[in-house]
Parts: sequence; C-alpha cells; structure tokens
Amino acid sequence: MTIAVHPVPSAAGPVIPFYSPSGNEIELFELAWARRLPLLLKGPTGCGKTRFVAHMAARLGLPLHTVSCHDDLTAADLTGRYLLKGGDTVWCDGPLTRAVREGGLCYLDEVVEARKDVAVVLHPLTDDRRILPLERTGEELHAPDGFMLVVSYNPGYQSLLKALKPSTRQRFVAIEFGFLPPEREIPVVSAESGLAESRVKPLVALAGRLRALKGHDLEEGVSTRLVVYCASLIAAGMPAREAVLATMVEPLTDEPDVKTALVELARALAV
Repeated sequence: MTIAVHPVPSAAGPVIPFYSPSGNEIELFELAWARRLPLLLKGPTGCGKTRFVAHMAARLGLPLHTVSCHDDLTAADLTGRYLLKGGDTVWCDGPLTRAVREGGLCYLDEVVEARKDVAVVLHPLTDDRRILPLERTGEELHAPDGFMLVVSYNPGYQSLLKALKPSTRQRFVAIEFGFLPPEREIPVVSAESGLAESRVKPLVALAGRLRALKGHDLEEGVSTRLVVYCASLIAAGMPAREAVLATMVEPLTDEPDVKTALVELARALAV
C-alpha cells in the first residue's frame, strides 16, 4: 500500500506505519542509510513502496520530505526559486534543498515522471560528492550525514521517453518490490482494513487472478491498496459485490465487456 503516512509524535513516541517485509529490504535500507547510499525502489503501483519509505523514516526517526513527481515537475520545483513577497524578491527553498539543509529522508515518488532536468540535479547528490549546487544563489550545499535520497518508479509504465538512463540508475542501490504471496497479503489487508482474514481471503484470490491479466485485458493489475479499500468498504457494511465493483473493477478498466468479465470472475470466486 503506498499511501504516504508521516510519523506522528505521541506520548509513547513516534507512530511507525505498519509494514510487512517481503525480504531483506529493511536490512538493506538500514545499511544504505548507515553508508550514506542513495536508494532506488522499483515495482508495480500499490505494492508497498511508499509505505515502506514511511515505515523506514519513522523507524529511523528521520524527517520525511515526499515529492510526488509529475510531467510538469522541474528541477527548480525541487531546488527552489525566487518569489515576490511584500515587494521583495526572496529565495524559497524547494523540498530537496530543505532536506539537504536540514537532513532527513527525501523521497521522490515516480521519479521518471519528472522532467529530464531533474536527473541533472540529482547526479551530484548520488555520488561521493553528495552536493547540491544552487546556481541561482551561488551556493554549493554539502549533504549532511543525516540526509538520504530515495527515489521510486514503476517499470511497467516505462517507455522510451520515460525511463531512467543507465547513468542515473547506476548511481543507486536498488530494491525490487512485488506483491506479497497470498498467505502474506491476507493478514496485511486484514490488519489495514479491520476485515476478518476469512473474508479477506477471496478478495486476495481475486486480486491474484486480476494481476494475471496484466498486459492482456488490463494495463495494470489490482494493487494491494485497492484490495485494502475493498476490504475497508466491506468492513464498513457495504455488500461485497458492490465493494468489488467500486474498487477492483471500475478503477481498472472503462471497457464494458472487460468489466462484465471481471464481475463474472469475481462471482465465480464466490466474492
């Protein structure tokens, strides 16, 4: 599940977002943090990349600066720009610059969606220099030991126009994410939604069948996030078939014939 959850301090300490590891990603993240290495997370939409980052930031007690990248995101959006305030021209740091100045974890979600000039800004931060040049202010910021850069993307959406260049990819330690096996995904969905595992089981089975259709009738399989949404609606009292239609059918396709087939598949699995 990739909903960003920032740690919220409480009397008992920071809240750590729930995360169920699928391999050695927690140990690898901690080692990368200790050695000041940048990290690349890759995997399908809704498989847990953003939740993992939120979990690790809270686990390590780090401030988390999250940027959701998009087609119009430029290097200046990350580094900062001069703005008019009260008749004066004032420099305002962007989220990447703030993270470098103050320390913490800077997470660029779906980094391949950003414009190409973003990679140019990231390169000197991802080698042994660990610097962020700010041409407009004449500064050259050196990242403190408490700074870490993490980026993510979905390889399934890659194209010739939107792909990480080898010169960029090879600057990162990489972790590949996938969906949990059913026996692991069921307790995760149950914990997130409050729905009993026995009722979650057919939803996860349906999700597995839908993921198998990726690249055929569907562009993308159903995410763990959507399964959690479905289970949450059922836990709140919505009939299962209506919840499945709203969360595991309609978000995946607009084709009437495909939607009908998916509804029939859900019925066949007794959802």
